[in-house]
Amino acid sequence: MSTDTSKDQSTSDIPRHIAIVMDGNGRWALRRGLPTIAGHKAGAETLKTICKEADQLGVRYLTVYTFSTENWSRPTSWVQELMDLLKYYLKFELKDLIKNNVCLHVIGDNKNISGDIRELLDAAIEKTKKNTGINLIIALSYGGRDEIVHAAKTIAQKVQDKHITLDEINETFFSENLYTSAFPDPDLFIRPGEELRISNFLLWQIAYAELYFTKKLWPDFDADDLKEAIDDYRNRERRYGTTVG
Repeated sequence: MSTDTSKDQSTSDIPRHIAIVMDGNGRWALRRGLPTIAGHKAGAETLKTICKEADQLGVRYLTVYTFSTENWSRPTSWVQELMDLLKYYLKFELKDLIKNNVCLHVIGDNKNISGDIRELLDAAIEKTKKNTGINLIIALSYGGRDEIVHAAKTIAQKVQDKHITLDEINETFFSENLYTSAFPDPDLFIRPGEELRISNFLLWQIAYAELYFTKKLWPDFDADDLKEAIDDYRNRERRYGTTVG
């Protein structure tokens, strides 16, 4: 396993923005005869480890798929357990976010998020907004198609209100109406958990991202695995749809 990436190395070829689908928590628990929530707790601890390591390596933005729009259709007990876990971390891990200089952001459609969780999220965002370390972006109640539809409706309303003309709509303008308008597009997309698909995550934004898949389940994904993914990224030639020579 390659682990030659270090914070002392030049960060010029380190991905500025990494997006991760945190997949495999439930299977991790099942294989150990544990309740599903134990897998999500282990996955939350992994996120803390990976966030610290990414920051140390020079990554500036880390976006993680926490809860999808499709997850609302899961059993109510499953959803509630996950929301209770989220509340716990927002209450008791905020001090570590502040201490570690993490700047927290949240993207997604929050209309189904309970008021108490929204208040905790708003408080965490406010208390970390001046932090200058890594930007941790939580995709919560998020879906890539939903985001694109939301942007299309927002732009259509601006046209209808005569704030813009059709000729002003281009890729840049469209990007400015996405949930992620304040962040650069991901350079590297990582998916642990054995699956080989995007799963409706950042569909617009990862158009030119490098994709990295691993069979490691998310709770088992560690700092060395992140370094290996980054090393793989560094050895690729990014063409952005162009040819060489």
